[in-house]
Amino acid sequence: MIALRNFALRRGERLLLSNVDLTLHAGYRVGVVGRNGAGKSSLFAAVRGELEADKGDVSLPGKIRIADVAQETPALPDRAIDYVLGGDDEVAAVLNEEAAAAAREDWEAVANAHQKMAELNAYDAEARAGKLLHGLGFPADTHSRPVAAFSGGWRARLNLARALMMPSDLLLLDEPTNHLDLDAVYWLEQWLLKYPGTLLLISHDREFLDNVATHTLHLHSGTAKLYVGGYTDFERQRAEHLRQQQITHEKEQAERAHLQSFIDRFKAQASKATQAQSRMKRLAKMAGTEAVRAEREFRIEFSPPAKLPFSLIRLDHVNAGYGDDAVILKNVGFGLEAGQRVGLLGPNGAGKTTLVKTLVGDLQPLTGERNAHPDMKIGYFAQHTVESLREGATAMDHFRDMDPDGINQNFRDFLGKWNFPGDRAFEPVDGFSGGERARLALALIAWQQPNVLLLDEPTNHLDLEMREALAEALALFEGAIVMVSHDRHLIGLVCDTFWRVADGVVEPFAGDLDEYAAWLRTRASAQGSRNKADRTEKVELPTPVQVVAPVKPSSGKKPVNPHKLEAAEKKVEQLGASLADVDAQLADPANYADSAKMTRLGGERDVLAQQLEQAEAAWMEMLED
Repeated sequence: MIALRNFALRRGERLLLSNVDLTLHAGYRVGVVGRNGAGKSSLFAAVRGELEADKGDVSLPGKIRIADVAQETPALPDRAIDYVLGGDDEVAAVLNEEAAAAAREDWEAVANAHQKMAELNAYDAEARAGKLLHGLGFPADTHSRPVAAFSGGWRARLNLARALMMPSDLLLLDEPTNHLDLDAVYWLEQWLLKYPGTLLLISHDREFLDNVATHTLHLHSGTAKLYVGGYTDFERQRAEHLRQQQITHEKEQAERAHLQSFIDRFKAQASKATQAQSRMKRLAKMAGTEAVRAEREFRIEFSPPAKLPFSLIRLDHVNAGYGDDAVILKNVGFGLEAGQRVGLLGPNGAGKTTLVKTLVGDLQPLTGERNAHPDMKIGYFAQHTVESLREGATAMDHFRDMDPDGINQNFRDFLGKWNFPGDRAFEPVDGFSGGERARLALALIAWQQPNVLLLDEPTNHLDLEMREALAEALALFEGAIVMVSHDRHLIGLVCDTFWRVADGVVEPFAGDLDEYAAWLRTRASAQGSRNKADRTEKVELPTPVQVVAPVKPSSGKKPVNPHKLEAAEKKVEQLGASLADVDAQLADPANYADSAKMTRLGGERDVLAQQLEQAEAAWMEMLED
């Protein structure tokens, strides 16, 4: 149980939370929500013991094990799977102990290590670490790559896997989906639903919160209130609470007015003085229910395109990538017409961004043709869009750079609509939060009145309010949209058709996001719908402008020989049984004195472990085909 008693917390001179009394019972999965700056991350720091309460305290069980995600990962030479396995420090220690003992041929120490491994369930630790990596989108051939070889986003996934590997009673996750693709988000949901401990989760993904959270903790104006259910349940309960509060306030105001009227009329009359005094006392004792202050509804808009041709862009038999030795997508046929809203699905690294860059024109087709209407005007948002904002420059400076002949007042009016009112338009972007930078980048795109929006993960730094506003604005946008996003609420509201990008293939997906999630759950692997070469040779992609009758991806699976699959599975079982038998002999004290036997058993174990790893890889490959 986690308890906050009369808890107050400051950051600098700003009071974040005050007079918080809260109890979270074991097994709760709590979504922590609130506007940016409400104190969500500071609350996590207080729970971890990194921040002291200004008043009151945080009470945690004495032996609670807390797991959270490291914010940075050094460029380590360690294998990815070893780094993840290190999240379970006890298992990692005993595995290192066993390896060191075997290296110096200390068989008694080896046997002791094996006994500890059995107690800690360490024999399958590497397999568990591999499953975490697989679920978070790491292909099998990357598990042995050094941590230093991964980019920042993939290192963030490694940190998440390491936190999930750690045995814990309390798991703290701060925006865990930011660096995940949709496939990995679905997997993480299922993992968290099986997590037996208490979960505190900060997220701006309402679908994720709805599917995972049993409770929602809302931080607002220095207060913290716990609601039962996910984010949608919280919204419903809060709306009703605010409605009742406003009704109570209006009743109190009417009663106050009535009492004050009586007092004003009769306080000077001797015959009514006692009654007037009584009403004055009653009025003074009324505590008063605060009126509901309507939170500002954040609204943005994309202006209607100046021109909107019907057929905007098409790719015909395009091979896309970064050179003949780095072809990512093959024989792509894709067309975009006015009013179409396409969501791109598939794991990270499969080519979604490559497709978007090819549509933009940043990447020229390696083969095939890209045809764009001369009146097409693209608004392109990607991660580098936010990073390319000039340090030291203001929002107004960026608008002047883009439109030197523009009128300053028009810039200011437009920036006001994007919540940069008054002097905020003249503040350097250096002090902007990630969400404010993303909002400015989107405002710069909107000013240009594009007729095509190509959006690659536009929500990574946006809070729930801004995401809702963006969804509404995109729903009203008259042009065409192609979007990559792990935010199912946004992509589900905006997009009406979906294409899947995987294994070098771009193909329509027949169904909505719920059907995509169900389809992923039926697969042993989410890394591809079919054998790439077989798919390219046997299926002719549709021309971009014709109406496509989508084919369910599941119908294209290459059939697996059931006899070979059964034999592979049986081999894995036999090798596993043999390995367990050798481990039992190594752990048997009766064998300690026979050094020759211990040496032989140690050698047998190494061979069996290698054979088992190869057999499992072959079996998994059959399942994935």
